[in-house]
Amino acid sequence: MSTNDIDNYISAFPLPVREILRQIRTIILTAAPDAVESIGYRIPAYSTNGKPLVYFAGFKNHIGFYATPSGHEEFVKELASYKQGKGSVQFPVNKPISYDLIRRMVEFRVRENQIKTNRLPDRISQSNISHNIPIYKNLLSVIKRSLCLYFISRRRRAGLFLVRNEK
Repeated sequence: MSTNDIDNYISAFPLPVREILRQIRTIILTAAPDAVESIGYRIPAYSTNGKPLVYFAGFKNHIGFYATPSGHEEFVKELASYKQGKGSVQFPVNKPISYDLIRRMVEFRVRENQIKTNRLPDRISQSNISHNIPIYKNLLSVIKRSLCLYFISRRRRAGLFLVRNEK
């Protein structure tokens, strides 16, 4: 798909909505410079590393932003004041749009796609580490679980587990 398709999509809206959509598009392309733009489900769609990143859509009274369920679960508290669905949020056009929240959601989804496809950046800065603590905690819990299962299976094979005497 060409960027012209997304330009045509955005230009079909009234000026106030058009400006919001352009700003969201700019935020996405800034936060995810390697993102591939396309039209999916008849709305602007973005992907990184071959995985869906985010979608957005314009409506008469709101802007729909779709960062998949995991992208919304990460920001539950901040999204609580908005109307939501599974993996979607509605930003009313008659209230200030939280562009910073949208940027952070896109950045989260970029990192999530990098982890899913094992394409983490070579150099991780201290600020990235502190911002990504939930992701690293989840990764650590998976590693711990895997190691525990490995050692349990080794002990079972070696007969090192004690069996309780049943009365």
